[in-house]
Amino acid sequence: MLKRTSSRRFLFALLVLLVYSVFQSTAIGDVSIPLNDVWGIILAKFPVLGDAFSTYDYPSTWVTIVRSIRLPRVLAGVLVGSSLAMAGAVMQGIFRNSMADPFIIGISSGAAFGASVSLVLELFVAKSVTMYFTPVLAFAGALGAVILVYTISRVDGRVPVETLLLAGVATSSFLSALTSALIYTYSRDVYSVLFWLTGSLGASRWSDVTTLVIAFFFGLLGVLLFAKDLNAMLLGEDVAQSLGTEVENAKRWAILAASVVTATAVAASGIIGFVGLIVPHMARLLVGPDHRVLIPVSTLLGGIFLVWCDVTSRVILPVPVGIITALFGAPFFIYLLKERKRMP
Repeated sequence: MLKRTSSRRFLFALLVLLVYSVFQSTAIGDVSIPLNDVWGIILAKFPVLGDAFSTYDYPSTWVTIVRSIRLPRVLAGVLVGSSLAMAGAVMQGIFRNSMADPFIIGISSGAAFGASVSLVLELFVAKSVTMYFTPVLAFAGALGAVILVYTISRVDGRVPVETLLLAGVATSSFLSALTSALIYTYSRDVYSVLFWLTGSLGASRWSDVTTLVIAFFFGLLGVLLFAKDLNAMLLGEDVAQSLGTEVENAKRWAILAASVVTATAVAASGIIGFVGLIVPHMARLLVGPDHRVLIPVSTLLGGIFLVWCDVTSRVILPVPVGIITALFGAPFFIYLLKERKRMP
C-alpha cells in the first residue's frame, strides 16, 4: 500500500501512463503507424500545438485511420473504462463489499432490456432509424432500473444496503427474463443484439466521446464530493451517522452519480463486465480504502485497463472487448472468492 505522501506522484505516473497508452494504442492495428507520426497527426489538429507538425505531409489514409477510426475508439475506451471503475469503487464503498460492481443494482439488465426493445421497434420503423434508438433506450432502461430498485428499497425514508442488494437481484432477474423473451420472440436480428450485449468499442464515434465526457465529468465531480462520506460509511452507517454524515443523502447522490456514468458507458459500448469489479479492488490494494485517493486511482487504472483490453481484442484475439475483460476478470473473481473464504 502506498503512503499518502506518494499518492500524488502515483496519480501523476498513472496519468502519464494513460496518455502514453492512448497514443500507443492508436498506433497499433492492422495498419501499423509509427508513434511519432500518431503524435503529429493528432497534434496537427490543434492550431497552437500543431504548428510544428502541420508542415509534414502525412498519408491521407493514416490521417483518416487515426482521427476518424482509432482515436475516437481509444478515447471511448478510456472513458468507458474510467466510468465503470469509478462507479465500481463507489458501489463497493456503499455496500462495504469488494465484490460489488456497477451492475449490482440492475443497470446492466436494464440496459439490455432497453436495447432489446429496439428489436421490436424494427417491426414498425426502418432499421436505419432504430439503430440510433439502441443507445438511447439502453440508457433509459439502465437508469429506469436503478430508479425502480431504489424506490423498492426505500423503507421509512431509508435505503438499507441489504434491501438495495436484494431488490437489485430481483429486478435484474425480472428484466433479464423480459430481455430473453423479446430476443426469443423477435430474433430476426439477434446477432446484433448479442454483439451489443457482449460489449464492443468498434462502433464508437466522436458523438459518443462527447456524451461520455460530459457524463464522466459530472459523475466524477459528484462522487468526489461525497468521498469523505463514503470513508465514514466504511465504519458502518450508524457510526457514520453519529459522526455527522448524512448517510441517506450521501448514499442517494453517490448512487445517482455512479448510475448515470455507468448507464452512459453501457449505452455507448454495451455491457462490458468485470472492469468495475477488479480495477477498484486492485486500486484498493495499491492505495488503501481512502476514497479521496481510491476513486481517482480507480478511474485512471480503469481507462488504462480497458484501452489495452481493446487492443487485445483488435490485434490478438478478434472478439468483442467484453469477452476479453471477462477472460481477465473471471479468474480474478475466483481469486476474490477464495480470499474471502480465508478471512476469519
